[in-house]
Amino acid sequence: MESQRLDHWLWCARLVKTRTLATVLVTAGKVRINGKRAPKPSRLVRAGDVVTGMRASALFVVRVIGSAPRRVSPSLAKNLYEDLTPPMAEGIAGRALSHGPRPTKRDRRRMDAFCTDDR
Repeated sequence: MESQRLDHWLWCARLVKTRTLATVLVTAGKVRINGKRAPKPSRLVRAGDVVTGMRASALFVVRVIGSAPRRVSPSLAKNLYEDLTPPMAEGIAGRALSHGPRPTKRDRRRMDAFCTDDR
């Protein structure tokens, strides 16, 4: 696998709906590569990189396996990455979903703290 732009890879792997949304997530600091914040959407990803991100208050953690020159079907897109997302991270999505459709104020603060973490 050769390297591919981060925003294009997120879109091809169907982790985000549009490439514009992928660009917005990266520039907002919601995406990390190997634990470090991705500085810009043009950052190249390679096989073996671990991509972590937040979309719609849902955490995703994936290991890059391959790339695609264009967007592929959902069944083929799953071959581009290995899903490492923990099962319902406690205090982020697990608690909010288990107690009703909306997160509590405490859950919301935890989600905000997680999203704005500057590691």
